[in-house]
Amino acid sequence: MKKGYFVSLILMLMLSVFLAGCGQEAASKDGSSKDGKIVIGAALPDFDDKWLSYLQDGMKEYASSQKDVEVIYVDAMNDANKQLSQVENFISQDVDAIMMIPVDTVSAPNIVDRANSEDIPIVIVNRQYEEVDAATAYVGSDSLKAGTMQMEEVAKLLGGKGNVAIMDGVMGHDAQIKRTQGNKDVVEKNKDMKIVLNGTAEFDRAKGMTLAENWLQSGKEINAIVSNNDEMAIGAIMALEDAGKLEDVVVAGIDATPDALDFVKSGKLKVTVFQDARGQGKGGLETAIKAAKGEKVEKFNWIPYELVTEDNVDEYIKKWE
Repeated sequence: MKKGYFVSLILMLMLSVFLAGCGQEAASKDGSSKDGKIVIGAALPDFDDKWLSYLQDGMKEYASSQKDVEVIYVDAMNDANKQLSQVENFISQDVDAIMMIPVDTVSAPNIVDRANSEDIPIVIVNRQYEEVDAATAYVGSDSLKAGTMQMEEVAKLLGGKGNVAIMDGVMGHDAQIKRTQGNKDVVEKNKDMKIVLNGTAEFDRAKGMTLAENWLQSGKEINAIVSNNDEMAIGAIMALEDAGKLEDVVVAGIDATPDALDFVKSGKLKVTVFQDARGQGKGGLETAIKAAKGEKVEKFNWIPYELVTEDNVDEYIKKWE
């Protein structure tokens, strides 16, 4: 009797140990056990975007300096539905925080609401929108200031008069809306300046070149091409060079990418505005890690823009070395 009792007891203990092991394995699979690591889900809109690749570099550099932090990077390929699905997947994996650059400002509020409903901190980086304060924090730069700084320098170079063509990025993006608004605000203050052309090249160099070619064929006099980003501005420079008209037109961009700085150094790109991609990436990840630890974070974290011309371009070239 006693022997049978002890055998049963041993079998029950063995079964308990086995079930506990299975439970731990399941927890590991669904993400609820992370071996003490802080796991951050980074939802990015487009791995192929050159400027955003620098931002991602800033994240990776900062992540490499952090102990027990794992960052999972996903590419939405500029598909808002895909980004929502990726964030849903982060939520199911029970990540500690989410860092997101929205594909667009329409889908972003819904994605933030999903994270909030599961009490997962979500930090929005780079692209601002009207309801961004619903997120845990925002890290980025004020695009309105960039557009204002850019056009003020163009106005100075034109002596406060001339015909301006504005190249928009992807329509509806925060950078497109606010940079163009900053441009227009400055033009309105200069009565002898006029916007004669306005079109989108979707932040793309090749499309910027095509748009500039079409403008040049229109026969309208253009004294400046002011672009929402450097890639489109470089495309415009290529079109102007092909037409032999670069000397007659002031070209301005925004971001101060390494490629753009080479064009500033050569005198072909007269103006750009430094947007600190690596600084935004580092700041966004740093904020997400703090939020994951339960630390208090500022709602808005601003990374300032800086004007770049031929006079100070060497200083900014060094930043990328």
